[in-house]
Amino acid sequence: MSTNLGAVCDDFYVSFRLFLKLQLQPERETLLHFFDRLRKAYPGLCKMQTREEGTVIVEEEPDDSGSRRWVRIDRDSLRFGHFAPSDLDDVRRFSDLIVTQAPFHLTFSDIDFDHLELIYGFDLEYCGNHDQLVAETLWGDQGSGGFLFGDRTSHVIDAQPYFGIALSPECDLQAYAEVKSRTSTYEVRNASYEPQPISIFLTLRKYWGVDRPASLRDAVTLLFDNADELATDIIVPNFVNPLAAAIASRS
Repeated sequence: MSTNLGAVCDDFYVSFRLFLKLQLQPERETLLHFFDRLRKAYPGLCKMQTREEGTVIVEEEPDDSGSRRWVRIDRDSLRFGHFAPSDLDDVRRFSDLIVTQAPFHLTFSDIDFDHLELIYGFDLEYCGNHDQLVAETLWGDQGSGGFLFGDRTSHVIDAQPYFGIALSPECDLQAYAEVKSRTSTYEVRNASYEPQPISIFLTLRKYWGVDRPASLRDAVTLLFDNADELATDIIVPNFVNPLAAAIASRS
């Protein structure tokens, strides 16, 4: 995909979450072999940390642009992603390496898959009432404005749209659009704000067990293709760009 989604926001990131029905219980040697295989292609994946609940995270140090890859293994899921990628094709290659190597090293298969999520995240930094900005930008000329901007309204304190659609008749392929604000009522009450990001999330989700099992690689490609199309045709022009323009007009 040629479109640079990072150019339309302050921060752009991609993440995958594969949720499993059975708990992962990889041995120490198995984990090290898996991470060593990834490091052959991405030598920067050498920063490891563990947590009490058994989570293991391996990630890169951010480069000069802030870009970094990461992989996380939980008891019930495999997660990985790329923060501030310069090229979505590189994200695809990274994802393909993981989903071809993980089933072999971590011993799971399609009978174990619950669902797979792909998330495109767009962050727009704004110092002000996030909810007011979102409400005015997305609903200023809608019928709901009578509630949001009526005579009884002092401040808008919660405007976080969340929409979900099925992309297949069986509802096993789904897409969600969400706007996440981070302004507290304390900040609104005192008119004192810290710069924080407004996040726009596009989430694609594929479930197993509805029809003929899809391979993990095919599912990843399916989610990427749909996410690219929805991001370019809908999310960026109807969510990201209007909010970015509203922020710019207030700066």
